[in-house]
Amino acid sequence: MTASHPRHRRALVVPAGMALATALAFLPNTAATAAPAHQGAASADAASLSYVVNVQGGHGAPAHVKKAIATAGGQIVTSYEKIGVIVVHSSNADFAQTIRTVPGVQSAGATRNAPLPSAVTTDLGSPKVLSAAEVAEAAEEAAADQDPLQNLQWDLPAIKADKAHETSLGSSEVTVAVIDTGVDDTHPDIAPNFDRAASVNCVAGKPDTSEGAWRPGAAESPHGTHVAGEIAAAKNGVGMTGVAPGVKVSGIKVSNPDGYFYTEAVVCGFMWAAEHGVDVTNNSYYTDPWYFNCTDDPDQKALVEAVSRATRYAERKGAVNVAAAGNENYDLAADEITDPVSPNDGTPSDRVIDPAECLDIPTQLPGVVTVASTGAKGLKSSFSNYGRGVIDIAAPGGDSTAYQTPAPPATSGLILGTLPGGRWGYMAGTSMASPHVAGVAALIKSQHPYAPPALVKALLYAQADATACTKPYDIDNDGKADAVCEGPKNRNGFYGWGMADALDAVTR
Repeated sequence: MTASHPRHRRALVVPAGMALATALAFLPNTAATAAPAHQGAASADAASLSYVVNVQGGHGAPAHVKKAIATAGGQIVTSYEKIGVIVVHSSNADFAQTIRTVPGVQSAGATRNAPLPSAVTTDLGSPKVLSAAEVAEAAEEAAADQDPLQNLQWDLPAIKADKAHETSLGSSEVTVAVIDTGVDDTHPDIAPNFDRAASVNCVAGKPDTSEGAWRPGAAESPHGTHVAGEIAAAKNGVGMTGVAPGVKVSGIKVSNPDGYFYTEAVVCGFMWAAEHGVDVTNNSYYTDPWYFNCTDDPDQKALVEAVSRATRYAERKGAVNVAAAGNENYDLAADEITDPVSPNDGTPSDRVIDPAECLDIPTQLPGVVTVASTGAKGLKSSFSNYGRGVIDIAAPGGDSTAYQTPAPPATSGLILGTLPGGRWGYMAGTSMASPHVAGVAALIKSQHPYAPPALVKALLYAQADATACTKPYDIDNDGKADAVCEGPKNRNGFYGWGMADALDAVTR
């Protein structure tokens, strides 16, 4: 299936009641502004690109490799010695080709096409922000044991989180890291549960721990803040309630001011999580600039290898990595897919790729929990990617209200979340489904504090509510199938092992 659209993150903004065909707007990659030092890359010539150079992990970069990098015109930004990933800036157009010939270099490639800093900006939409009147109206209807906006959160009962909270809110000893566009920790629903020690800015490919470096800038996307609230908005009599309102949440900012999630930042994010006791990471993005990274291309191969090493290391250190499946209604188990958006920081072309060989990272990496999105009627969201053997689990990510209308008193088929500046608003996408699963994983970890990631994932899948294929799947009721679900009730292409279950997470 081919989808023609601009570059995007894994969230969609859908005005309530508007048909999906005309209403889906991609989360903004907002216009660049003059950024503080912690938001930009390390100093480099305007024509410099960023590279990853992968060597054997565990022993540090060999001296002869460091010398070869310098000789080839490279400047080492940082080196993740435990996984053998070196981040380099160079203005030498032949740097990667040259360094690949050096003994001990296993792969090397450019992480981007646009020079540092990237220059492409597009403002494509914004979340639907709740007005003061809407907040007040919802608060009047809330029950005594509910936060004021909980009536609007149809997604909580969809995974039995409301019932789970009667037993447990989750443990404050558990931290979920939001690897994303940054988190506004001053938000009243996030501040009580924010883990400062596990938060960082990784945009330059190396950690910046200066105060507030993990927050989004005023002109940057609210995406990460929305995700953080879905996971762990405190049950504190203010605003909304998260899936796991008793756990900690941290912000690991990996998106630059133009909205790109480049490999060196993503690697830094996973490494930071690994070294700072994070129990779950949420990844509602794909690693730019390639939607799918084909390993027969030497640059893309290096990016897959670098991020793979980082995710595996984070899991070895105890983190369960959860990722969004994407919003193009692609069958990720198909023989071929047309990718029209890559590279999204250069000149994209219609590439026909095999999704078994060309990977969406980190979503399709081994060990990563891949999450599909459902709407208020429990059906696969119209936009959600799917694929038998690829999707592990499903969770609410919202859909057009016209397609899947929630039961009252909820009014929007989208997902409510926190927004910077103490606000709340609606968004939709697999970006919103993934944090529901991350929250359930955090509840499981709260109940089983010594469980390794493999066991947490096994429980997550075993406790999911098996959901049969939707046949036929005609979400817009036009008489034509919009996607084809394959597989049995307990493991199929739309819902994986089924719908995440927060109640079982705290009672089994």
